[in-house]
Parts: sequence; C-alpha cells; structure tokens
Amino acid sequence: MNSDERRALSAVVSRRGFLNASATLAALAGARPQTLWAGTERPKATADTLIVLWMAGGMAHTETFDPKRPAEFEPGMKANDVLSTFRPIDTSVDNIKISEGLERIARVMDRGTLIRSYQAADLGFILHSRHQYHWHTGYAPPQTVAMPHIGAVISKTLGPKNPDVPAFIDIGQNLEIGGESAAVKAFHTAGFLGTEYGPFLITNPLDAGASVHPSAELGQARFSSRYELFQKLAAQSPIQQFGSEYQRDSLRRSVDSAHRLLNSPSAKAFDLSLEPKTSYDTYNTGPFGLGCLLARRLTEAGARFIEVTTEYIPFKNWDTHENGHQRVVGMKKQIDAPVAQLVLDLEARGLLDRTIILLASEFGRDMVQEGKPDKPVKDQVKVPDTLSEPKHFGMHRHFTDAGSVLLFGGGFKKGFLYGKTAEERPCRTIEDPIAIEDLHATVYRAMGIPPDQAYVVEKRPVYVTRDGKGKVRQDLLA
Repeated sequence: MNSDERRALSAVVSRRGFLNASATLAALAGARPQTLWAGTERPKATADTLIVLWMAGGMAHTETFDPKRPAEFEPGMKANDVLSTFRPIDTSVDNIKISEGLERIARVMDRGTLIRSYQAADLGFILHSRHQYHWHTGYAPPQTVAMPHIGAVISKTLGPKNPDVPAFIDIGQNLEIGGESAAVKAFHTAGFLGTEYGPFLITNPLDAGASVHPSAELGQARFSSRYELFQKLAAQSPIQQFGSEYQRDSLRRSVDSAHRLLNSPSAKAFDLSLEPKTSYDTYNTGPFGLGCLLARRLTEAGARFIEVTTEYIPFKNWDTHENGHQRVVGMKKQIDAPVAQLVLDLEARGLLDRTIILLASEFGRDMVQEGKPDKPVKDQVKVPDTLSEPKHFGMHRHFTDAGSVLLFGGGFKKGFLYGKTAEERPCRTIEDPIAIEDLHATVYRAMGIPPDQAYVVEKRPVYVTRDGKGKVRQDLLA
C-alpha cells in the first residue's frame, strides 16, 4: 500500500466520525451474528426514536430529582446530617418535587415519568467505566464477545428511519480521556453486530456541520475520487487482515453510508449555524446544551437513536469527588434549560409522542455511604465526619442503591412518579426497585423490541436484555 493509497484511505475514513481505530478493530474482532432470533412476537411500537441524555459521572439523586431534607453549609456540621444541599421546589405535578436549580425542568414534569428507584448493579470496586458499560450494553464486563451499545441494538434491529442519516449518533464524549479511555471506548461500539451499526461520533456539537462536509482543502472532487479509490482498496490490505468477511463488509457499508450522508440534503441537520438565534441562545449553555439542540434537529431529520452526554471526564462534571455542592450548581445550569426546551420543541413539532427522551446516570451519590448499605465497598474519597470547609459540602461518594431516571414521550405516562427512597440516610430504594435489564426491557418494548430478542453469535443467543429476562414495567407505560 503506497503513501497515496494510505492518504486516500485516511481521508475517507476520517470523514466518518465513528470509524476511529479502536472502535473499528473492536467491531472487526467480533463474531458474525448469524441469525435474528426472537422468542416472542415483536410488540407494537409506541416510539420511533430514542434520545438518551447521559449524566456521566454519577448524578446524585438527592441533589436533583429526589430531594431530601435540605441543609446549608456551616463549619462544624456533621457529614451524616447532610442529605441534600439544595432545597426542594414545586413542579407542574402536585405530588412531585425536585431540587432548586432545575426550575425549567420542573415546569415540564407534567409531560414526564420520574423513576426514583433505579438500582445500579453490584460490580465490586466501583469504577465509572464498568458501570457505564453495564448501563449501555445491559451486561457487566468482562464478556466473552464484544457487546453492542443499546444504540447499536436499536440501529440493527429497527434500521434507519432516514437512510441518509446515521441511525446511531453519539454527541459530546471525547474518547481520549486518559486512564479510562479504553474502557469507555469499549461500549461506544456495535460490538459483534458490525461497524455499520456503530455510532457516528460527534465530540463537539459545533463541529457537527463540518463533520458531514469534505474539508475545504480537500474539496468535493478530490474527496469523491478518494472514495472511489477506497472502494478498490477495501478488498485489499489493511482491511482484509482483520475480522470475518461479515465484519469487513460491515465496515465497507459504514463508509458507504458516510459517503451518502455527505451528499444528502439531510446533512444540513448537523449544521447548528442554520438554527435561528433565539432558539440557539436558549440551548447554548455549553456543549451539552448545544448537543440537545443538535439532537432535536437530528430527530427531525430522521435519526433513530441519539445520545447526548455531559461527558465523562474523571473528577469533573457529575464526578463530584470534591466541592460537590458548587459543582452541581454548575451542572444544573448546563442541563436545565436545554432539557426542558428539547421536550417543548419536540412537543410543538408533533414529535414527542413518538420520541423517547431518557435522562439517566450510572449511579447516584451520597456523602457518607460508598456502594450499598448492605454491600459496602472500599471508600474512594476522604470525607471528614465534621465539615470545616465548603469543599467538603456535597455528595462525594458513589451510591448504587438508588438513582433517578427521567422519561418523556414515546408512550410513557405523563406526570407519573414511580418508586420511592427512604427520607433519612441511607436514602436507599424502598419501593419498586428497577435494575438495568428491566429499564432496558421497558424502553425496548416502547421501541417495538421484545426483551428476549437475541442474536446468535458463536452458536449461542445473546439477548438484548441479560439472558432475555428483562421484565417490562407496564406501570410506566401509558
């Protein structure tokens, strides 16, 4: 392969944002999914699109959607007395209160379902990437095959809504994040399903428009000629050196899809400069807010699955190991207006009834407890029993016994509260606990996918929920 051929291959693949090297090789290493198998009849879908708003790093439930007795910082106060550092506020639903700083979300709560009883799995020593892998695939690592992201499952099973728009789009996560980057990359793939079902990765929403146009220095004519050269090279090295024929074909199809998008009018959906200023300004709280705006535009254009993340960066954003109260103040400013506006905009466009918006995090947080009260794990943060400085004030430990999930649209109930946690520490789940397999089963049900559907890989079925045993929580559905 000469230098011109290498440049040609690089030029085409680089335009496809989701074909970074790690994701590609992970997919190529997977086994061929031979057969689609479903033990039950496919249910009637109430939603066509799923938007996941990922609060990466561990969003404290008592500081957001499940407020408890509030406290204000005073030097000398006892850590065990602090359940929440924010006051509760009223919402548009009489029996639901959430935390101050989320006033705009409070006003649209009558459109949503609030789950307060999500329980993260017991995976031993708590590592964010392991719990994020578990949440996004439904399986705890490690696994004997490369497990697909929930977005890839939906992409493969349902196919694209618009053939010119990637079915699975991921917005906001830089995969070069240091110590846990390899683990975070591991679930940002389609795994054994093949590269064509993997995510179109957009690290920064402001760059989305440029990601679907040939670079100015390359130009359309040269890009087209390089694409043609890639097609010839695809049957040769280096692709032929990796994976099965199915996986190599899947990689080629993913590049074909990228090329089709580059020449489609649908590419305009990626360009935020085309959004009216008043709308743009409402969403512009930072990268996450603009990611929500991009998600709305892509939903209108026909994307099937979109994830927008506040971004997982160790010890930043929702990963509040220190100065938790003030950090959460900042995170609420990032999410409040964009989340509420996304709900309102989709509703105004007649899209909310067929679109699920799901806001979630890998686990909750607490000031005192690490893990679960009956299954504690090693403390990773030093929290003094007596608080002497504002930096000690906040939820700094990982809490896996309770977490909040917020759902709008797509067949879920409106103004509905599900689950309950204790009012005093430990603020654990005491009613209607829901694990990831049941949450996934319920979302899949709304998307028209049975929880015991499976793909046969290496002569065994791999189910879309763990062992096919996820239970649909009918109480959540309208």
